[in-house]
Amino acid sequence: MKNILYTIVLFFVCACNDNIPKDFIISKEIPEIYPDYNCCTIPYNIAPLNFQIKNKAEKYISISYSSNGDTIISSGQIVDWDIDEWHKLLLENKNDTIFTDIFLKKGNKWNKYSTLKNFISDKNIDNYITYRLIEPSYELFENMSINQRNLTNFEEKVIYKNHYSNVDSEGQCINCHSTQNYNLTNKSQFHIRLYHGGTLIATPDKITKVNLKTGNLISSGVYPAWHPYLNIIAYSINKTSQFFHQVSKEKVEVIDSRSNLVLYNIDKNEVSYIANDTCQMETFPSWSPDGKYLYYSSADYPEECITDKSKMMSNYKNIHYNILRKKFDTNKLRFEEKVDTIYKASDFEKSATLPRVSSDGKYLLVTLGDYGNFHIWHKSSDLYLINLDTNEIYPLDNINSNDVESYHSWSSNGAWIIFSSRRDDGSYTRPYIASFNNGICGKPFIVPQKNPETYKNLFKSFNIPEFMINPFSYSLNKLKNAVDNDAINANFSN
Repeated sequence: MKNILYTIVLFFVCACNDNIPKDFIISKEIPEIYPDYNCCTIPYNIAPLNFQIKNKAEKYISISYSSNGDTIISSGQIVDWDIDEWHKLLLENKNDTIFTDIFLKKGNKWNKYSTLKNFISDKNIDNYITYRLIEPSYELFENMSINQRNLTNFEEKVIYKNHYSNVDSEGQCINCHSTQNYNLTNKSQFHIRLYHGGTLIATPDKITKVNLKTGNLISSGVYPAWHPYLNIIAYSINKTSQFFHQVSKEKVEVIDSRSNLVLYNIDKNEVSYIANDTCQMETFPSWSPDGKYLYYSSADYPEECITDKSKMMSNYKNIHYNILRKKFDTNKLRFEEKVDTIYKASDFEKSATLPRVSSDGKYLLVTLGDYGNFHIWHKSSDLYLINLDTNEIYPLDNINSNDVESYHSWSSNGAWIIFSSRRDDGSYTRPYIASFNNGICGKPFIVPQKNPETYKNLFKSFNIPEFMINPFSYSLNKLKNAVDNDAINANFSN
């Protein structure tokens, strides 16, 4: 019945448009396109899914249409949909399927390939994402930038680029960006490493540079987590090292020789410990949407490394992180002493990191790998989902690939997940989006670009993708002035 419906709709569309071939040979072959935009669930406000047709031909015509007969057409091997027509097609056909037919002319004959189908969700996606765009050169960071992308179109904006501040030995690395509550409050933070370092705390009124390495802390703040509505940020503080494999399918290993969790109270300019167990390595904090729990990863400190930290490198495959949680009193701004173990991955000789709670508080998304905490370099890394009501944990098979799946975040309505993947070439992380509904994910699709060949020609990785509702509102000059300012020392509180 579905095939009959497609045929009837296509016949109607062809009959009403002179640009579409009337006589053609029907092929059951699925057309080769890049990116693979087929059998996906997509937001109704997403930018056009432009693609390249890889099949060779003399002429190309592509048509997308709905069961109502709404139609958009593009000619050429690079399919570049008109953005206004695309949005109109999606908006008028929410909760329905759009079909795409590709016609290729070879000699005097037109061939129509098997129909592509994508379902249009009635759930919108947040308008913006931020990410770090970086060359994976391991040491050179001058060309790294923090970028903002509008997902409803193709507008990309550089928030800050490291070469703005790098002058010979006075090099700086601006990284670890984070916003509060999808940037609804227009509050964000950035770290400044190396020369004249510190942490930028940006609010609607001002940008302040602070030094969080106070008291006896082992480092300044590293991985941040803004509280959803309070003026506090949870940080991990880490002593991090990296080394290179000579013979391995992985290129780099990054380990923490020590790590703890701290809380920064912005209003008081005060830092205090959340967790500093000398037998544990705590990292990757993340708040629940109601702000009443802090989730994080923690691993037992290897006994053989207590007196000789250099042994960490030879024991890195024996380090396994678990997912823990601490309850937070939002009135007294205090954590309970009790620690809940949410998932003990070490029991299975696995390592779980980057806990992220869905907007409804029902699910916890984590990366699970064989060992360690820097899963962006681990080919064993996959995305797993934990049902917080039943404690059931299972892999998201529709999302996972044979290569790395790592950093991930939820959209504000919980209907979409964005994550970093190396599935394309094994070297560069690319941002992928997947629908989410009642514990099940749809087929992931790469963030669309105006030119679908962008990813093939861009030798940079998209790291730490995060959704935002509001765009960044700070000017480059304002950020640059804040970077150049001296840092104010934070106070330490027991």
